[in-house]
Amino acid sequence: MAIGHIDHDKVSAAGLLVTIGIIFGDIGTSPLYVMNAIVGSRTITEQLVLGGLSCIFWTLTLQTTLKYIILTLRADNKGEGGIFSLYALVRKMHIKWLFFPAMIGGAALLADGIITPPISVASAIEGLEVINPNIKIIPIVISIIFFLFFIQQFGTRFVGKFFGPVMLLWFFMLFILGFNQLVDYPNVLKAINPVYAFDLLVRYPNGFWLLGAVFLCTTGAEALYSDLGHCGRQNIRISWIFVKVALLVNYFGQASWLMQHTGTTLGDLKPFFVLMPRWFLPFGIGIATSAAIVASQALISGTFTLINEGMRMDFLPKGRIEYPTDIRGQLYIPTINWLMCLGCIGIVLYFQESSKMEAAYGLAIVLTMLMTTTLLIYYLYLKKYSKIIIGLVLVVFGSIEIAFLIANLDKFKHGGYVTVCIAIAIIFVMYVWSEARKIRTSLLEFVKLSNYYEIISDVSMDDSIPKYSTHLVYLTSASHDDEVENKVIYSILQKQPKRADIYWFVHIDVVDEPYKMEYKVRELVNDKIIHIRFKLGFRVAPRINLMFRQVVEELVNNKEVDIISRYASLNKQHLIGDFKFVVMEKFLSYENTLNVYTKVILNIYFFMKKYTISEEKAFGLDTSNITIEKVPLIVSPPNNYKFTRVQ
Repeated sequence: MAIGHIDHDKVSAAGLLVTIGIIFGDIGTSPLYVMNAIVGSRTITEQLVLGGLSCIFWTLTLQTTLKYIILTLRADNKGEGGIFSLYALVRKMHIKWLFFPAMIGGAALLADGIITPPISVASAIEGLEVINPNIKIIPIVISIIFFLFFIQQFGTRFVGKFFGPVMLLWFFMLFILGFNQLVDYPNVLKAINPVYAFDLLVRYPNGFWLLGAVFLCTTGAEALYSDLGHCGRQNIRISWIFVKVALLVNYFGQASWLMQHTGTTLGDLKPFFVLMPRWFLPFGIGIATSAAIVASQALISGTFTLINEGMRMDFLPKGRIEYPTDIRGQLYIPTINWLMCLGCIGIVLYFQESSKMEAAYGLAIVLTMLMTTTLLIYYLYLKKYSKIIIGLVLVVFGSIEIAFLIANLDKFKHGGYVTVCIAIAIIFVMYVWSEARKIRTSLLEFVKLSNYYEIISDVSMDDSIPKYSTHLVYLTSASHDDEVENKVIYSILQKQPKRADIYWFVHIDVVDEPYKMEYKVRELVNDKIIHIRFKLGFRVAPRINLMFRQVVEELVNNKEVDIISRYASLNKQHLIGDFKFVVMEKFLSYENTLNVYTKVILNIYFFMKKYTISEEKAFGLDTSNITIEKVPLIVSPPNNYKFTRVQ
């Protein structure tokens, strides 16, 4: 994210300001378009306005406040939130199918993120049409979106300082505009009564389908949970009181204006902007645009974080990750950045205006909410909550979200298919990557390293073998310190005997604690074979080159290892010996007789692998001393051929 990590347990003015700046951007800009989506081209009536307002009030109260702010924020993984963090908490239950809710929810959240920046920015910029109806909106929106993605590569430390003040100003503006209108027609406050919501959904013609528009007021709730780690639970909960009041007062203000215009239609008017005095419009549009940019920036940063988690948890193919600043958690993924940029620009060009985006927005995100509820049920069970509470959560929120899903299905034909197709594509990639990983893991053969101590030591001292490197480092996936893949032993002893003074075996454990950084060293053979195990959280980038160097320096400082070159001429000059990393890269062997399913999965997997970063770059091995060894992946070797010998 664009702001530094805040103390989770400490509530402070700075923490609350940062929280308002980076947590509530998505949900905070919803007043720009929600009431407009509910009313649309319909004739303004009391039943429509009060019913829609009542639905908004209870959606923000039940879905956002009760489910996310009060309940879901409890499901923090060492202070981190989001659907992948929640999955990391519940997968210790070893229920295999829970992978699917995490996969579907993560994919849907990423897919709907493509439409969030366009709808927020377009809704804000369209306020200019109130001043000049002939102004060209699309070029302005595309320019802002392109600039937003362009600056990602430089980091957002500078603009991040303005997030809090901009959003604070935005929410004050929401409150003041809404309150000024509300005092003219305070009668709309009766919409707090849920009877009006029931009346709209049951008695208004096709009223149930209006839930698709109402749902837009809470789409940012899932992103709110994903950003838990950047601000902390208490900061979010306290600042939500202010944010919710500002949002509701503005919604009630918009409803107040609508109630004074019953019997008419909106036409080209937008309820949000009609609350502004004409002299204030340029300032209001500027603030709205700034808020939309902040909301979009927070979502882009959140997307990078989510994809990084997916990569670390082996949900997604590895991609190149950069760290433009030294702020914890801030990262930049070039490929994803520009794909998102093209996607957002494509959305703008395809839909042309925010009202059409509203008709498509929200279908994918409601799937994420359903998946979060599914995982949350298991989290509550894991934490031994009473069956009554678990049952209530399942019934109440399951019913609400299924109703929202059914209502949002109507959006499919209005453009919702765009985000659904993107989500399906991401799910497909996740599934293939995961299945291929399972196949690869099942084929790994490990051997006891202790069986080879003597021969490796002999090779190390065998002058008849040309020295390969002073220090030879292998990355191993063996989970036990005294094991390695048999391919590693083959590489050292047979493929090309590799003589080195010290053999290092490095293993990386990706653990469920998001920011854990630990290592353990075992000297298996004195001054000959050393094993290092890193335990890294799923949000920690595996920059193994730097981490390994730091560990070696600590070992040297503690006089646990001597890394001075063993070449006589270099040793007397006390020069450090060279390090060479060996990375085993698998390819699909022709020596396979595969069933159709396995063949399709592996072929797609290796096709995708061509367009991802290499293994050495994925592990942060940016050194020139790397050897890549190709290893055939043999899943099902053919039966022996039956030859007939002839004279």
